[in-house]
Amino acid sequence: MKELSQILLIDDDSRNREALTLLLNKAGYQVDAAASGEEALAILAKTPYAVIITDLILPGVSGIDILKTVKSDYPYSSVILITGHGSAETAVEAMKEGAFDYITKPVSFSKLEILVTKALEKSNLVAENLYLRQQLRGRFSFDNIIGHSPAMQQVFSRLDKIVHTDSTILILGESGTGKELVARAIHFNGVRRDKPFVAINCGAIPADLLESELFGHVRGAFTGAVSDKPGKFELADGGTVFLDEIGTMPQHLQMKLLRVLQEQEVERVGGSKRTKLNVRVISATNAELEKEIKNGRFREDLYYRLNVIPIRLPPVRQRREDIPLLVRHFLQQTCGEMSRPLMSVSPEAMRALEEYDWPGNVREMQNIIERTIALSDSDRIEKRDLPADIGGGEEDLDLITPSQPLVTEKGIDMPGTINAIEAKMISDAMEIACGVKARAANLLNINRTTLVEKIKRLNLAAEE
Repeated sequence: MKELSQILLIDDDSRNREALTLLLNKAGYQVDAAASGEEALAILAKTPYAVIITDLILPGVSGIDILKTVKSDYPYSSVILITGHGSAETAVEAMKEGAFDYITKPVSFSKLEILVTKALEKSNLVAENLYLRQQLRGRFSFDNIIGHSPAMQQVFSRLDKIVHTDSTILILGESGTGKELVARAIHFNGVRRDKPFVAINCGAIPADLLESELFGHVRGAFTGAVSDKPGKFELADGGTVFLDEIGTMPQHLQMKLLRVLQEQEVERVGGSKRTKLNVRVISATNAELEKEIKNGRFREDLYYRLNVIPIRLPPVRQRREDIPLLVRHFLQQTCGEMSRPLMSVSPEAMRALEEYDWPGNVREMQNIIERTIALSDSDRIEKRDLPADIGGGEEDLDLITPSQPLVTEKGIDMPGTINAIEAKMISDAMEIACGVKARAANLLNINRTTLVEKIKRLNLAAEE
Protein backbone atom coordinates (compact mmCIF):
# COMPACT_ATOMS: atom_id res chain seq x y z
CA MET A 1 0.00 0.00 0.00
CA LYS A 2 1.49 3.30 -1.06
CA GLU A 3 0.43 5.11 2.07
CA LEU A 4 2.75 2.80 4.04
CA SER A 5 5.69 3.02 1.62
CA GLN A 6 7.64 5.37 3.90
CA ILE A 7 11.05 4.64 5.38
CA LEU A 8 12.62 5.78 8.62
CA LEU A 9 16.43 5.60 8.56
CA ILE A 10 18.30 5.65 11.89
CA ASP A 11 22.07 6.08 11.97
CA ASP A 12 24.27 8.17 14.28
CA ASP A 13 26.94 8.49 11.55
CA SER A 14 25.94 11.60 9.58
CA ARG A 15 27.84 10.56 6.44
CA ASN A 16 26.22 7.14 6.27
CA ARG A 17 22.82 8.64 7.08
CA GLU A 18 23.03 11.29 4.37
CA ALA A 19 24.40 8.89 1.76
CA LEU A 20 21.72 6.24 2.31
CA THR A 21 18.97 8.87 2.41
CA LEU A 22 20.15 10.27 -0.93
CA LEU A 23 20.37 6.83 -2.57
CA LEU A 24 16.94 5.75 -1.30
CA ASN A 25 15.40 9.03 -2.46
CA LYS A 26 16.89 8.52 -5.91
CA ALA A 27 15.39 5.02 -5.94
CA GLY A 28 11.95 6.59 -5.48
CA TYR A 29 11.39 6.13 -1.76
CA GLN A 30 10.22 8.73 0.74
CA VAL A 31 12.75 8.76 3.57
CA ASP A 32 12.86 10.45 6.97
CA ALA A 33 16.09 10.21 8.97
CA ALA A 34 16.96 10.20 12.67
CA ALA A 35 20.40 10.63 14.26
CA SER A 36 19.61 8.66 17.43
CA GLY A 37 17.31 6.04 18.86
CA GLU A 38 15.61 8.61 21.07
CA GLU A 39 14.84 10.84 18.08
CA ALA A 40 13.54 7.83 16.15
CA LEU A 41 11.12 6.83 18.92
CA ALA A 42 9.80 10.41 19.08
CA ILE A 43 9.17 10.33 15.32
CA LEU A 44 7.52 6.90 15.48
CA ALA A 45 5.15 8.13 18.19
CA LYS A 46 3.69 10.57 15.66
CA THR A 47 4.10 8.89 12.27
CA PRO A 48 3.84 5.22 11.26
CA TYR A 49 6.39 3.80 8.81
CA ALA A 50 6.30 0.70 6.67
CA VAL A 51 10.04 0.07 6.96
CA ILE A 52 12.53 1.09 9.65
CA ILE A 53 16.23 0.78 8.76
CA THR A 54 18.38 1.13 11.85
CA ASP A 55 21.99 0.72 12.84
CA LEU A 56 22.26 -2.03 15.43
CA ILE A 57 24.75 -0.17 17.62
CA LEU A 58 23.49 3.25 18.70
CA PRO A 59 24.28 5.33 21.78
CA GLY A 60 21.46 5.29 24.32
CA VAL A 61 18.47 3.57 22.71
CA SER A 62 19.90 0.74 20.61
CA GLY A 63 18.67 -0.86 17.41
CA ILE A 64 17.39 -3.80 19.47
CA ASP A 65 15.37 -1.42 21.65
CA ILE A 66 13.84 0.12 18.55
CA LEU A 67 13.05 -3.34 17.17
CA LYS A 68 11.21 -4.34 20.36
CA THR A 69 9.20 -1.11 20.36
CA VAL A 70 8.23 -1.53 16.71
CA LYS A 71 7.17 -5.16 17.12
CA SER A 72 5.08 -4.19 20.15
CA ASP A 73 3.41 -1.02 18.89
CA TYR A 74 3.57 -1.11 15.07
CA PRO A 75 2.81 -4.66 13.91
CA TYR A 76 2.67 -3.70 10.22
CA SER A 77 6.21 -2.22 10.20
CA SER A 78 9.30 -4.16 9.09
CA VAL A 79 12.74 -3.59 10.65
CA ILE A 80 16.02 -3.98 8.75
CA LEU A 81 19.18 -3.90 10.89
CA ILE A 82 22.57 -2.58 9.77
CA THR A 83 25.43 -4.24 11.60
CA GLY A 84 29.17 -4.64 11.52
CA HIS A 85 30.77 -8.03 10.91
CA GLY A 86 31.56 -8.41 14.59
CA SER A 87 27.89 -8.05 15.52
CA ALA A 88 26.53 -10.65 13.12
CA GLU A 89 25.62 -13.04 15.95
CA THR A 90 23.64 -10.29 17.65
CA ALA A 91 21.87 -9.61 14.36
CA VAL A 92 20.89 -13.26 14.06
CA GLU A 93 19.45 -13.11 17.55
CA ALA A 94 17.55 -9.99 16.49
CA MET A 95 15.98 -12.01 13.68
CA LYS A 96 14.52 -14.26 16.34
CA GLU A 97 13.07 -11.14 17.99
CA GLY A 98 11.17 -10.35 14.80
CA ALA A 99 13.55 -8.33 12.61
CA PHE A 100 12.78 -8.64 8.90
CA ASP A 101 16.46 -9.01 7.94
CA TYR A 102 19.90 -7.53 8.48
CA ILE A 103 22.72 -6.26 6.28
CA THR A 104 26.40 -5.91 7.18
CA LYS A 105 28.72 -2.95 6.71
CA PRO A 106 29.91 -1.68 4.33
CA VAL A 107 26.36 -1.56 3.04
CA SER A 108 25.72 -2.83 -0.46
CA PHE A 109 23.01 -0.53 -1.74
CA SER A 110 21.80 -2.99 -4.36
CA LYS A 111 21.26 -5.59 -1.63
CA LEU A 112 19.63 -3.01 0.63
CA GLU A 113 17.24 -1.99 -2.14
CA ILE A 114 16.18 -5.62 -2.61
CA LEU A 115 15.58 -5.95 1.14
CA VAL A 116 13.56 -2.71 1.21
CA THR A 117 11.37 -3.89 -1.68
CA LYS A 118 10.63 -7.19 0.07
CA ALA A 119 10.08 -5.47 3.41
CA LEU A 120 7.58 -3.07 1.85
CA GLU A 121 5.70 -5.99 0.32
CA LYS A 122 5.53 -7.71 3.70
CA SER A 123 4.45 -4.54 5.54
CA ASN A 124 1.72 -3.84 3.03
CA LEU A 125 0.49 -7.43 3.26
CA VAL A 126 0.41 -7.33 7.07
CA ALA A 127 -1.36 -3.95 7.02
CA GLU A 128 -3.90 -5.28 4.54
CA ASN A 129 -4.54 -8.34 6.71
CA LEU A 130 -5.01 -6.13 9.77
CA TYR A 131 -7.38 -3.95 7.80
CA LEU A 132 -9.42 -6.91 6.54
CA ARG A 133 -9.65 -8.36 10.02
CA GLN A 134 -10.94 -5.03 11.25
CA GLN A 135 -13.55 -5.10 8.52
CA LEU A 136 -14.74 -8.50 9.76
CA ARG A 137 -14.70 -9.61 13.38
CA GLY A 138 -11.19 -8.86 14.60
CA ARG A 139 -10.56 -7.90 18.18
CA PHE A 140 -10.41 -4.23 17.21
CA SER A 141 -13.42 -4.09 14.97
CA PHE A 142 -17.12 -4.75 14.67
CA ASP A 143 -18.19 -4.37 11.06
CA ASN A 144 -16.58 -1.14 9.86
CA ILE A 145 -15.44 0.39 13.16
CA ILE A 146 -11.81 1.44 13.01
CA GLY A 147 -9.49 1.96 15.97
CA HIS A 148 -6.76 0.45 18.14
CA SER A 149 -6.34 3.23 20.73
CA PRO A 150 -6.94 2.50 24.44
CA ALA A 151 -10.17 4.52 24.30
CA MET A 152 -11.52 2.39 21.45
CA GLN A 153 -10.30 -0.84 23.02
CA GLN A 154 -12.56 -0.05 25.96
CA VAL A 155 -15.46 0.36 23.54
CA PHE A 156 -14.65 -2.94 21.81
CA SER A 157 -14.34 -4.68 25.17
CA ARG A 158 -17.85 -3.56 26.11
CA LEU A 159 -19.21 -4.51 22.69
CA ASP A 160 -17.74 -8.00 23.08
CA LYS A 161 -19.70 -8.42 26.30
CA ILE A 162 -23.07 -7.12 25.11
CA VAL A 163 -23.30 -8.09 21.46
CA HIS A 164 -25.03 -11.39 22.24
CA THR A 165 -27.42 -9.97 24.82
CA ASP A 166 -30.83 -8.37 24.31
CA SER A 167 -30.26 -5.49 26.72
CA THR A 168 -31.37 -1.98 25.82
CA ILE A 169 -28.38 0.18 24.88
CA LEU A 170 -27.78 3.94 24.91
CA ILE A 171 -24.91 5.14 22.70
CA LEU A 172 -23.50 8.51 23.71
CA GLY A 173 -21.06 10.68 21.81
CA GLU A 174 -20.52 13.84 19.86
CA SER A 175 -21.88 14.29 16.36
CA GLY A 176 -19.91 12.32 13.80
CA THR A 177 -18.39 9.73 16.16
CA GLY A 178 -20.17 6.81 14.47
CA LYS A 179 -23.09 6.05 16.77
CA GLU A 180 -25.24 4.48 14.06
CA LEU A 181 -22.27 2.44 12.86
CA VAL A 182 -21.89 0.98 16.35
CA ALA A 183 -25.63 0.29 16.57
CA ARG A 184 -25.52 -1.61 13.27
CA ALA A 185 -22.45 -3.53 14.42
CA ILE A 186 -24.23 -4.63 17.60
CA HIS A 187 -27.20 -5.83 15.57
CA PHE A 188 -25.38 -7.57 12.72
CA ASN A 189 -22.92 -9.35 15.02
CA GLY A 190 -25.59 -10.47 17.49
CA VAL A 191 -28.30 -13.10 17.66
CA ARG A 192 -30.76 -10.88 15.76
CA ARG A 193 -28.48 -10.47 12.73
CA ASP A 194 -30.94 -12.22 10.41
CA LYS A 195 -33.85 -10.02 11.51
CA PRO A 196 -34.62 -6.41 10.51
CA PHE A 197 -32.55 -3.43 11.61
CA VAL A 198 -34.77 -0.35 11.43
CA ALA A 199 -33.29 3.10 12.03
CA ILE A 200 -35.13 6.36 12.55
CA ASN A 201 -33.72 9.82 13.22
CA CYS A 202 -36.04 11.38 15.78
CA GLY A 203 -34.65 14.85 15.08
CA ALA A 204 -35.20 14.73 11.32
CA ILE A 205 -38.95 14.07 11.37
CA PRO A 206 -41.54 16.72 12.33
CA ALA A 207 -43.06 16.08 15.74
CA ASP A 208 -46.58 15.65 14.33
CA LEU A 209 -45.39 12.85 12.02
CA LEU A 210 -42.95 11.11 14.35
CA GLU A 211 -45.64 9.25 16.31
CA SER A 212 -47.03 7.70 13.14
CA GLU A 213 -43.53 6.81 11.91
CA LEU A 214 -42.69 5.06 15.16
CA PHE A 215 -45.95 3.34 16.01
CA GLY A 216 -47.93 3.29 12.75
CA HIS A 217 -51.51 4.43 12.12
CA VAL A 218 -54.87 3.09 10.98
CA ARG A 219 -56.86 4.33 8.04
CA GLY A 220 -58.61 7.64 8.79
CA ALA A 221 -56.50 8.39 11.87
CA PHE A 222 -55.69 11.82 10.42
CA THR A 223 -55.91 13.70 7.14
CA GLY A 224 -53.91 11.80 4.54
CA ALA A 225 -54.07 8.44 6.34
CA VAL A 226 -55.71 6.64 3.42
CA SER A 227 -54.69 3.16 4.56
CA ASP A 228 -53.30 1.27 7.51
CA LYS A 229 -49.55 1.65 7.95
CA PRO A 230 -47.24 -0.27 10.30
CA GLY A 231 -44.70 1.77 12.28
CA LYS A 232 -40.98 1.24 12.67
CA PHE A 233 -41.46 -0.90 15.77
CA GLU A 234 -43.73 -3.35 13.96
CA LEU A 235 -41.40 -3.47 10.97
CA ALA A 236 -38.51 -4.32 13.29
CA ASP A 237 -40.30 -7.16 15.07
CA GLY A 238 -37.73 -9.81 15.96
CA GLY A 239 -34.89 -7.40 15.20
CA THR A 240 -33.62 -4.02 16.35
CA VAL A 241 -35.01 -0.48 16.39
CA PHE A 242 -32.38 2.24 16.39
CA LEU A 243 -33.64 5.58 17.71
CA ASP A 244 -31.09 8.22 16.74
CA GLU A 245 -31.11 11.67 18.38
CA ILE A 246 -33.45 10.37 21.08
CA GLY A 247 -32.92 13.59 23.06
CA THR A 248 -35.02 15.53 20.52
CA MET A 249 -38.15 13.40 21.00
CA PRO A 250 -41.21 15.42 22.16
CA GLN A 251 -42.29 14.68 25.71
CA HIS A 252 -45.73 13.31 24.83
CA LEU A 253 -44.00 10.67 22.67
CA GLN A 254 -41.47 9.94 25.40
CA MET A 255 -44.35 8.70 27.56
CA LYS A 256 -45.69 6.49 24.78
CA LEU A 257 -42.21 5.12 24.06
CA LEU A 258 -41.76 4.30 27.74
CA ARG A 259 -44.99 2.34 27.68
CA VAL A 260 -43.88 0.43 24.57
CA LEU A 261 -40.58 -0.48 26.24
CA GLN A 262 -42.31 -1.61 29.43
CA GLU A 263 -45.13 -3.59 27.84
CA GLN A 264 -43.34 -4.75 24.66
CA GLU A 265 -46.46 -3.95 22.65
CA VAL A 266 -47.52 -1.13 20.35
CA GLU A 267 -50.81 0.57 19.51
CA ARG A 268 -51.17 2.37 16.17
CA VAL A 269 -52.30 5.99 16.04
CA GLY A 270 -56.10 6.03 15.81
CA GLY A 271 -56.39 2.35 16.61
CA SER A 272 -57.31 0.30 19.66
CA LYS A 273 -55.60 -3.01 18.90
CA ARG A 274 -52.31 -3.73 20.64
CA THR A 275 -49.63 -5.73 18.88
CA LYS A 276 -47.05 -7.72 20.86
CA LEU A 277 -43.44 -7.08 19.92
CA ASN A 278 -40.06 -8.70 20.27
CA VAL A 279 -37.73 -5.80 19.59
CA ARG A 280 -34.36 -4.73 20.88
CA VAL A 281 -34.02 -0.97 21.28
CA ILE A 282 -30.76 0.87 20.76
CA SER A 283 -30.87 4.63 21.09
CA ALA A 284 -28.26 7.34 20.59
CA THR A 285 -27.78 11.00 21.35
CA ASN A 286 -25.13 13.71 21.32
CA ALA A 287 -26.98 15.53 24.11
CA GLU A 288 -26.24 15.24 27.82
CA LEU A 289 -29.53 13.66 28.88
CA GLU A 290 -28.87 14.28 32.58
CA LYS A 291 -28.95 18.01 31.86
CA GLU A 292 -32.06 17.60 29.73
CA ILE A 293 -33.74 15.84 32.68
CA LYS A 294 -32.85 18.69 35.04
CA ASN A 295 -34.23 21.19 32.52
CA GLY A 296 -37.47 19.24 32.29
CA ARG A 297 -37.05 18.30 28.62
CA PHE A 298 -36.47 14.57 29.04
CA ARG A 299 -38.25 12.03 31.24
CA GLU A 300 -36.08 10.55 33.96
CA ASP A 301 -37.93 7.21 33.93
CA LEU A 302 -37.41 6.86 30.17
CA TYR A 303 -33.71 7.69 30.57
CA TYR A 304 -33.23 4.83 33.04
CA ARG A 305 -35.15 2.48 30.76
CA LEU A 306 -32.94 3.38 27.77
CA ASN A 307 -29.66 3.56 29.69
CA VAL A 308 -29.44 -0.08 30.75
CA ILE A 309 -26.05 -0.42 29.06
CA PRO A 310 -24.33 2.86 28.11
CA ILE A 311 -21.60 3.07 25.46
CA ARG A 312 -19.73 6.35 25.16
CA LEU A 313 -17.82 6.86 21.93
CA PRO A 314 -14.71 9.03 22.26
CA PRO A 315 -14.21 11.98 19.91
CA VAL A 316 -11.30 11.76 17.48
CA ARG A 317 -9.25 14.31 19.46
CA GLN A 318 -9.19 11.82 22.36
CA ARG A 319 -7.84 8.99 20.20
CA ARG A 320 -5.32 10.66 17.93
CA GLU A 321 -3.32 7.44 17.56
CA ASP A 322 -6.22 6.11 15.46
CA ILE A 323 -6.01 8.94 12.92
CA PRO A 324 -3.51 7.23 10.51
CA LEU A 325 -5.66 4.09 10.54
CA LEU A 326 -8.85 6.09 9.91
CA VAL A 327 -7.21 8.08 7.13
CA ARG A 328 -6.01 4.89 5.49
CA HIS A 329 -9.48 3.38 5.75
CA PHE A 330 -11.16 6.37 4.09
CA LEU A 331 -8.45 6.53 1.41
CA GLN A 332 -9.10 2.92 0.46
CA GLN A 333 -12.86 3.37 0.61
CA THR A 334 -13.01 6.61 -1.39
CA CYS A 335 -10.38 5.70 -3.98
CA GLY A 336 -12.24 2.44 -4.55
CA GLU A 337 -15.57 4.24 -4.99
CA MET A 338 -13.98 6.71 -7.43
CA SER A 339 -12.09 3.95 -9.28
CA ARG A 340 -8.79 5.70 -8.62
CA PRO A 341 -5.42 4.17 -7.71
CA LEU A 342 -4.87 4.15 -3.97
CA MET A 343 -3.40 7.48 -2.89
CA SER A 344 -0.69 8.00 -0.27
CA VAL A 345 -0.26 10.73 2.35
CA SER A 346 2.98 12.59 2.92
CA PRO A 347 4.40 12.57 6.47
CA GLU A 348 3.82 16.34 6.72
CA ALA A 349 0.16 15.98 5.69
CA MET A 350 -0.32 13.09 8.12
CA ARG A 351 1.14 15.15 10.96
CA ALA A 352 -1.24 17.99 10.13
CA LEU A 353 -4.18 15.57 10.17
CA GLU A 354 -3.03 14.17 13.53
CA GLU A 355 -2.70 17.63 15.08
CA TYR A 356 -6.13 18.87 13.93
CA ASP A 357 -8.90 18.77 16.58
CA TRP A 358 -11.63 17.28 14.31
CA PRO A 359 -14.71 19.02 15.74
CA GLY A 360 -16.85 17.01 13.28
CA ASN A 361 -15.07 13.78 14.26
CA VAL A 362 -15.00 10.74 11.96
CA ARG A 363 -17.70 12.10 9.66
CA GLU A 364 -15.70 15.29 9.09
CA MET A 365 -12.59 13.25 8.33
CA GLN A 366 -14.44 11.12 5.79
CA ASN A 367 -15.80 14.21 4.04
CA ILE A 368 -12.41 15.94 3.96
CA ILE A 369 -10.64 12.86 2.60
CA GLU A 370 -13.31 12.52 -0.10
CA ARG A 371 -13.08 16.20 -1.00
CA THR A 372 -9.26 16.11 -1.11
CA ILE A 373 -9.22 13.05 -3.34
CA ALA A 374 -11.89 14.50 -5.65
CA LEU A 375 -9.94 17.73 -6.14
CA SER A 376 -6.48 16.16 -6.40
CA ASP A 377 -4.66 15.43 -9.66
CA SER A 378 -1.80 13.67 -7.86
CA ASP A 379 -1.40 10.20 -6.37
CA ARG A 380 -0.14 11.66 -3.09
CA ILE A 381 -1.84 14.01 -0.63
CA GLU A 382 0.48 16.81 0.46
CA LYS A 383 -0.04 19.23 3.32
CA ARG A 384 -0.94 22.01 0.86
CA ASP A 385 -3.83 19.88 -0.47
CA LEU A 386 -5.62 19.94 2.89
CA PRO A 387 -8.10 22.64 3.94
CA ALA A 388 -6.47 25.74 5.41
CA ASP A 389 -7.76 25.10 8.94
CA ILE A 390 -6.01 21.72 9.00
CA GLY A 391 -2.70 23.25 8.00
CA GLY A 392 -2.89 23.08 4.25
CA GLY A 393 -2.37 25.88 1.76
CA GLU A 394 -4.50 28.96 1.41
CA GLU A 395 -8.21 28.32 0.90
CA ASP A 396 -9.23 28.22 -2.74
CA LEU A 397 -11.21 31.43 -2.93
CA ASP A 398 -12.98 30.32 -6.10
CA LEU A 399 -14.83 27.75 -4.00
CA ILE A 400 -16.45 30.37 -1.77
CA THR A 401 -16.42 33.57 -3.79
CA PRO A 402 -19.84 34.48 -5.26
CA SER A 403 -20.04 35.96 -8.73
CA GLN A 404 -21.77 39.19 -7.60
CA PRO A 405 -20.17 41.92 -5.43
CA LEU A 406 -21.00 41.50 -1.76
CA VAL A 407 -20.09 45.03 -0.65
CA THR A 408 -21.88 48.00 -2.24
CA GLU A 409 -21.96 51.76 -1.65
CA LYS A 410 -24.68 51.12 0.93
CA GLY A 411 -22.41 48.78 2.88
CA ILE A 412 -22.43 45.02 3.40
CA ASP A 413 -25.57 43.04 2.69
CA MET A 414 -25.01 40.39 5.34
CA PRO A 415 -28.02 38.14 4.54
CA GLY A 416 -27.25 38.39 0.85
CA THR A 417 -23.59 37.64 1.51
CA ILE A 418 -24.39 34.51 3.49
CA ASN A 419 -26.88 33.31 0.88
CA ALA A 420 -24.41 33.94 -1.94
CA ILE A 421 -21.62 32.02 -0.22
CA GLU A 422 -24.01 29.20 0.67
CA ALA A 423 -25.29 29.00 -2.91
CA LYS A 424 -21.75 28.86 -4.31
CA MET A 425 -20.72 26.11 -1.91
CA ILE A 426 -23.80 24.05 -2.77
CA SER A 427 -23.26 24.54 -6.50
CA ASP A 428 -19.62 23.43 -6.20
CA ALA A 429 -20.55 20.41 -4.10
CA MET A 430 -23.27 19.37 -6.56
CA GLU A 431 -20.79 19.67 -9.42
CA ILE A 432 -18.18 17.55 -7.64
CA ALA A 433 -20.86 14.99 -6.74
CA CYS A 434 -22.11 14.89 -10.35
CA GLY A 435 -25.56 15.95 -9.20
CA VAL A 436 -25.95 13.22 -6.56
CA LYS A 437 -27.53 15.01 -3.60
CA ALA A 438 -26.52 12.41 -1.00
CA ARG A 439 -22.84 12.71 -1.92
CA ALA A 440 -23.05 16.50 -2.12
CA ALA A 441 -24.62 16.55 1.34
CA ASN A 442 -21.74 14.42 2.66
CA LEU A 443 -19.22 16.84 1.16
CA LEU A 444 -21.01 19.72 2.88
CA ASN A 445 -21.38 17.75 6.14
CA ILE A 446 -25.16 18.25 6.25
CA ASN A 447 -28.18 15.98 5.94
CA ARG A 448 -29.61 15.32 2.49
CA THR A 449 -32.98 16.75 3.54
CA THR A 450 -31.24 19.93 4.69
CA LEU A 451 -29.52 20.20 1.33
CA VAL A 452 -32.81 19.82 -0.53
CA GLU A 453 -34.39 22.55 1.59
CA LYS A 454 -31.46 24.90 0.96
CA ILE A 455 -31.63 24.26 -2.79
CA LYS A 456 -35.30 25.24 -2.76
CA ARG A 457 -34.76 28.27 -0.52
CA LEU A 458 -31.87 29.59 -2.60
CA ASN A 459 -33.75 28.88 -5.84
CA LEU A 460 -31.01 26.60 -7.15
CA ALA A 461 -33.40 24.02 -8.59
CA ALA A 462 -33.14 25.49 -12.10
CA GLU A 463 -29.33 25.41 -11.99
CA GLU A 464 -29.43 21.84 -10.75
